[in-house]
Amino acid sequence: MTTRTEQEAIQQQFRQRMDEDELLNCMRCGFCLPSCPTYIESGYKESHSPRGRIALMKAVVDGLIEPDEDVERSLDMCLGCRACEPVCPSGVKYGHLLEEARDIINQNKKHSLPVRAVRKAVFDGLFPHQNRMRTLTGLLGFYQRSGLQKAARRTGVLKLLPENLSTMEKVLPDVPRLAEMKNRPEHLPAKGDTKSRVAFFSGCLMDTMFLETNNATMKLLQIAGCEIVIPKEQACCGALHGHSGEKASARELAKRNIKAFEDLNVDYIITNAGGCGAFLVDYGHLLKDDPDWEERARDFSMKLKDVTEILAELEFHKKVKLELPHQVITYQDSCHLRNVMKTASAPRKLIQAIKGTEYREMKDADRCCGSAGIYNIVESEMSMQILDYKMKQAKETHAATIVTANPGCLLQMKLGIERENLAGQVRAVHIVDLLLEAAGETSSLQ
Repeated sequence: MTTRTEQEAIQQQFRQRMDEDELLNCMRCGFCLPSCPTYIESGYKESHSPRGRIALMKAVVDGLIEPDEDVERSLDMCLGCRACEPVCPSGVKYGHLLEEARDIINQNKKHSLPVRAVRKAVFDGLFPHQNRMRTLTGLLGFYQRSGLQKAARRTGVLKLLPENLSTMEKVLPDVPRLAEMKNRPEHLPAKGDTKSRVAFFSGCLMDTMFLETNNATMKLLQIAGCEIVIPKEQACCGALHGHSGEKASARELAKRNIKAFEDLNVDYIITNAGGCGAFLVDYGHLLKDDPDWEERARDFSMKLKDVTEILAELEFHKKVKLELPHQVITYQDSCHLRNVMKTASAPRKLIQAIKGTEYREMKDADRCCGSAGIYNIVESEMSMQILDYKMKQAKETHAATIVTANPGCLLQMKLGIERENLAGQVRAVHIVDLLLEAAGETSSLQ
């Protein structure tokens, strides 16, 4: 519970920091309502809609209401999928308002000791340090390979966890060995003629837990004719920090990444995770109040491009024979890839080029799957409601393969497959892994 002193501090910060012009841009027209999963799944509760949340923010700024637990709950319930932005006739940057409001509340609210300890461990002690990410992921790999995982499943000890977490344990990828995570390339030549020189944003979780997907991404880029530079100095994108009320830390990570990439003389900076890409492309806004970094941030963001976009532009799907055994394939949009990076047609074009397969569009493919970073852990009930709807649409396509373009979406769809007892009948796969499979290539790099 927030104290009176905390509420006064929060209200003062809302008045000083919230963009009132952006708040006033919301015309309360309601075009955002059909696009908001939490509004729909809450039974059309206004406070769980983008329009309703903006009204709450404005009311706090105007002193009409106090920033109490109900306001905080409304903001916490938001997925941050930003599906409201493309349909807004006024172009309201709702995502920016949400991040600012969450940051103000977090920075002026005294968390309990356990919560402070967890936040410090995660946001300060883990994600900014790739060597620690590798160590932690290495421990997970040891758990998977040593027999501990089999023992935990056999004894039923995992049933002590909440249902979604025990199911999540089943769908985690096979983690690479620590030596593989440490031995990462810094430069890769193009296969054949060089068509573009690019830098690859390898990420934190992507270059540890999803290392094989990163390898597949770089292999596809090589085949498409890209010379690749992978700077070792790069860091976590900062999305988890920015979405969780830790914007100061997000800014520091942004500066590390800008510095790592800005002198590489590349055409593009390539990402393969929609969530990371959307935060990276927003660095210009994140650092807009820092005159030493704003222009550098915008230059960085201008070079951002999702891997599917460059593969489509370089006509990878025409250069390489893509073929798989007959199967129905559908695609689940990454919210941030579609709503922020504006990438929707390129993934579909690449998938539809795979011979022997049939592509079927999923109804509401652009609606959030409920993953949203750590939302499926901290807001499990709502997340599972949203996932159940998503799986209903996926099942109606009769697809054997559900394709995603973001690691969180991938795990969430695998979780949905387990919840629907479809394991062995349906698989979820990242698009680059599917394309590498269709090309008949391995992910070995050279």
